Amino acid sequence: MKQHTVIDSPYGPLTLVADDGVLCGLYMDGQRHRPPEENFGDRDDMPFGEVTAQLRAYFAGELKEFTVDMRLHGTPFQRSVWDQLRQIPYGETRSYGELADALGNPGASRAVGLANGKNPVGIIVPCHRVVGANGDLTGYGGGLERKRRLLDFERGAGLF
Repeated sequence: MKQHTVIDSPYGPLTLVADDGVLCGLYMDGQRHRPPEENFGDRDDMPFGEVTAQLRAYFAGELKEFTVDMRLHGTPFQRSVWDQLRQIPYGETRSYGELADALGNPGASRAVGLANGKNPVGIIVPCHRVVGANGDLTGYGGGLERKRRLLDFERGAGLF
């Protein structure tokens, strides 16, 4: 059974989605690959207390690593990419090629990019920390301006 809630953030409203009480989605307004609202279930704040607390601590600059339980729905390859995203330290970036190398598949940088774009739990699974091979900001489901702001925030240039 799915439930959802919407919380405010410095990056606009965030929709949190749970599957049987376990976080399975965090979506920004206007996000590419955002599922239709009818897939989010009933509105219910109950399952999101810990997630909300950790997000508030993150936005306050007090939390650098999330520890919430998640149920990420995707292919085995997508889930392996999302696991790699969680290994990128706060304030750092990795290229798609570096992630492909870490997965033992150096030719898969394009597939890594596609999986990165389908990440269902933005911010907590930090797909914003992935950049092009030359360090340039590349596509981000939440928009490049949000990506830039998140990276600047984590580098200490924009605490809220």
